[in-house]
Amino acid sequence: MKNKVVDLFGNNKNDQTQYSSLLIDFVKPFKQEFPEDYSMEDIYSFGMNSWNFGNMSLILPRKEYEKIISSNSLLHTESNILKKMINLKTTKFKKHNRFFDDFALEEVDEEIKLTVTTISKDTFLENMMNEMEGQEADFEAGYINRYAIVLKPLKPYVKWIHGVEPDDQIIENSEANIYLVNEEIGDLEKWLKKNYNKFFALELENQLLDRKKWPQNRNYKMFKQWFKVELSTMIYDLENNPVYKED
Repeated sequence: MKNKVVDLFGNNKNDQTQYSSLLIDFVKPFKQEFPEDYSMEDIYSFGMNSWNFGNMSLILPRKEYEKIISSNSLLHTESNILKKMINLKTTKFKKHNRFFDDFALEEVDEEIKLTVTTISKDTFLENMMNEMEGQEADFEAGYINRYAIVLKPLKPYVKWIHGVEPDDQIIENSEANIYLVNEEIGDLEKWLKKNYNKFFALELENQLLDRKKWPQNRNYKMFKQWFKVELSTMIYDLENNPVYKED
């Protein structure tokens, strides 16, 4: 099979075929920059999204656009490609203001043919707003009425564990245990002074079942030296399957 992408409709230059040719030209300078594990579909999908980001940068208020673009978690390599493609879109392809909605690659006569569908600016923005509203509704519906106490082991705790159990592989700040509690915490420091020993025991039990080896002079000062404590007051469950507790 030839590794070549051509416009499926030849010279029939209606809107969709024009944009399939534009997408081919838009992606072409960057093909060699993508990681080796990127398929042709991955590259064109990336190009389609980069094109749309470029269009958004031209029509959205700067703060709104930066909020949207910053929500994309891309590796460093892909992030650099994205920036360059957006720059190309807003310069060389600036006058082409339709958004890509979808694309397809198929083999025709041993060549890869590209087809695209596009939508107008107004339709794209309307779809985007509807999607964001739906995500916000789902997000709010997933709210859990709990606070979260996050405990991260610090160096004195790690040193003590290694002294008691040399084979234990616990590493400072490598893991954090999270404990969900009722929403009754106003002053975290004051609340911890009353409840720290429960969390202290849970952390010790997680590493050492033999209570005889636990430090007997445990106090709040030691607890704060051994663990970094964080409080999260907004907990959301974004999954559809129910939460369950193991006995």
